[in-house]
Amino acid sequence: MSATTARLSLLAALGVGCGRAAPSLPEPACGPAPCHWDELVATVDSAVRAGAAPGAVVGVSVHGARFYHSAGRLGVDQPRPIGPRTVYDLASLTKVIALTTLTMMAIDEGRIALDDPVRRYLPAFEGPHKEWITIRHLLTHSSGLPAHRPLWQEAPNADSAIALVLATPVDTVPGTRTVYSDLGAITVTRIIESVYGTPIDRLFDERIARPLGLRATRFRPPTSWLGRIAPTERDPWRGRIIHGEVHDENAAFLGGVSGHAGLFGSAEDLLTFGEWMLAVRNETDGGTDRVPRLGGAVVREFTRRQDLVPGSSRALGWDTPSTGSSAGSRLSPASFGHTGFTGTSIWLDPSRNLVVVLLSNRVNPTRDNPRLAPLRGLVADRVVSALDQPNH
Repeated sequence: MSATTARLSLLAALGVGCGRAAPSLPEPACGPAPCHWDELVATVDSAVRAGAAPGAVVGVSVHGARFYHSAGRLGVDQPRPIGPRTVYDLASLTKVIALTTLTMMAIDEGRIALDDPVRRYLPAFEGPHKEWITIRHLLTHSSGLPAHRPLWQEAPNADSAIALVLATPVDTVPGTRTVYSDLGAITVTRIIESVYGTPIDRLFDERIARPLGLRATRFRPPTSWLGRIAPTERDPWRGRIIHGEVHDENAAFLGGVSGHAGLFGSAEDLLTFGEWMLAVRNETDGGTDRVPRLGGAVVREFTRRQDLVPGSSRALGWDTPSTGSSAGSRLSPASFGHTGFTGTSIWLDPSRNLVVVLLSNRVNPTRDNPRLAPLRGLVADRVVSALDQPNH
């Protein structure tokens, strides 16, 4: 896609994605002229040609002005072109777009507190040392819970699977080691659902998606969306190519709805979400009645490195830049972001009012594809290079 095509996509995408008429926003500017995205475009195109994913969509927002670039196709066996409105399985971006945002709202509304013990909300969360585990531990992946267990193989149904999660013993003392844990995210999901009395998919739709006008981001997308949803893996458990249902086996076993995975969305919608997050964090909304409501102090607390475990890059739910991470090497230390197993990432840099989104289906047709990992950091670096380069 050329820069001219991206400009046209920008006008069309913003007009629908944000729920308002097509604006006159330009592409991001670098000094007196538009940015030069040639290196970014070449990097993404080269990665897709090398088999990093059947297709990839990059979205960049700088002070609300947007640039998009798409490369490749919907799937290895689906030649349909892709773009800013193509819907991808967001995988673990669910943890930050849905679960962490709803947790921030619960904190902001005084429904929970970060240093409350988990047992206050989930009495079945029992076992040695688990009385010490707090919500902060879960959000920083320092609870001592293991990373994973195959619930779809161990439990007869979803309720039994949740009981297994709550009964899972810790394998380290809470607060002493960072282990990225889906079980911890599933536990936070149960806390949020208990304090609101509502399933997380409804909470996300009512409190985040609809207020922000995220028209292509939801759990369990309808079959009418299949033509614009990128397929994922040929899954041996389900015996088919996964298309329009969550790739993560545990999330699928839980009915397609969980705080650790299950959300689908588009690059267009993720830029809208990121712009809102930065406006709230930086308190640059001019005091307008932005929806959904969320306090800037809570966002700043959740997006700063917590240093609960020495050397850990983890914020609350979010991650922060570290050597060799998907943030690349040029985003500011105040940046925060996350990745998803299916080939997705989002990074936000408050110092530049910058959002960088990369969506792909690198697991199509198999998860045994490591080629995408270097692209995430390269995309972030190429974006910053474009913003920093002098214009002639």
